[in-house]
Amino acid sequence: MTRPSRTTSWLLAAGVAALYLLHQDYWFWDSARPLVFGFLPIGLFYHAVYSLAVAGLMWALVRYAWPGHLEVDAPAEAEAGTDGPPAGEPKP
Repeated sequence: MTRPSRTTSWLLAAGVAALYLLHQDYWFWDSARPLVFGFLPIGLFYHAVYSLAVAGLMWALVRYAWPGHLEVDAPAEAEAGTDGPPAGEPKP
């Protein structure tokens, strides 16, 4: 996998920063009203939507920014039935 473009890296970093700031939600703490769909408190609905947004961002981070070199040796070790050398021994 190749490195993400500079624009992609900046967009992903901006997404992480935006969701970090949005997680500090103090605006729905005072009241359970309004109710979304007639039964769901607004704070709970906010966190459900926030969780979906974070999951989408995590997918994008793995898809576009995951380092490819971490996956190179995985298939060979899986075929051998090992997780790698025992602790303390260097990898061949």
